[in-house]
Amino acid sequence: MYMLNSEEYTQEKIHEALEMLYLDRKNQFRELSEVLLSENAISTMPTWREFVLNFSLDVECAFEAWSDQIPLATNSPQKALTILRRLGHGKTSMNQLVHLLNMSYNLSTEFKEIYKRLK
Repeated sequence: MYMLNSEEYTQEKIHEALEMLYLDRKNQFRELSEVLLSENAISTMPTWREFVLNFSLDVECAFEAWSDQIPLATNSPQKALTILRRLGHGKTSMNQLVHLLNMSYNLSTEFKEIYKRLK
């Protein structure tokens, strides 16, 4: 997967950290998958959890750019709009959108913390 394919991650530790995170955060993964993927994707797409995690990693990276923690990339505006449009589709308030952004951000930071603690 996109963010998980970077050199800072190894496949074995990714899967171990993802399994540990998923045990505690099943509901958040399900809620985000309902927003990001089609209805039957969970049953037909074996990597749906990795997809949700990658999206969450993208949200965290975008937030770092939005908050000037990292410099803006050339694709930052498109990335931000894509994230907001994807999560905001069908929502009726900013609170609903922010809830999904927070959930994504928290999944990302928790994954990184679990990954870092694995030996």
